[in-house]
Amino acid sequence: MSQQYHAAQRAFQDRFDSRRLADRLAESTSDVIAEPFKSFIEGRDMFFMATASDEGWPEASYKGGEPGFVRVLDDHTLVFPVYNGNGMFLTAGNLSVNPRVGLLFIDFETGTRLRISGHAAIDDDEALVGSFPGAQFVVLVRAREVFANCRRYVHRYTLVERSAFVPSADGDAPVPDWKLGDWFAGTLPADDPALDPEHPSAPSRPEF
Repeated sequence: MSQQYHAAQRAFQDRFDSRRLADRLAESTSDVIAEPFKSFIEGRDMFFMATASDEGWPEASYKGGEPGFVRVLDDHTLVFPVYNGNGMFLTAGNLSVNPRVGLLFIDFETGTRLRISGHAAIDDDEALVGSFPGAQFVVLVRAREVFANCRRYVHRYTLVERSAFVPSADGDAPVPDWKLGDWFAGTLPADDPALDPEHPSAPSRPEF
């Protein structure tokens, strides 16, 4: 059994008489990214990622790109790019001090979802990074547990449009309008595209 339940999880299973069910589900959990899972992962254009600091504080992050921006390298390893963002590097910083991560892939049109937990590491290999247009670096994840989830509580959504900000080989992705505001003047990295007056910007839209 790949899934090792700790005492508190077992306590809830016993409280609600689900230990037998939990053990049966654990039989389908392994560290192998099987072919159906590989196809599912590489067909997604987004996923959610959980990391934690060296003190155990959790961080949840959304990662998006074009379908195929997450690649399965072998039966146990996947890779995805890290693009220009808000410069806080919360996810990257966390996994540098605590490599344990959790990934959640969802197809909102069908409700299908897949969880992967494992260990992550930043990779600066030029050839690998260069194979992802716009990547600052890539993250390698070594799977520890791979398991599918029931879809019954997943609300179904239909894609309206993919983000225009996702980097592409032609390099014409616009800069976000928030980086052009006076409040951020003088704070952007020297090579940020927002500092290039010739670089296209995107129309404004509501932000938190």
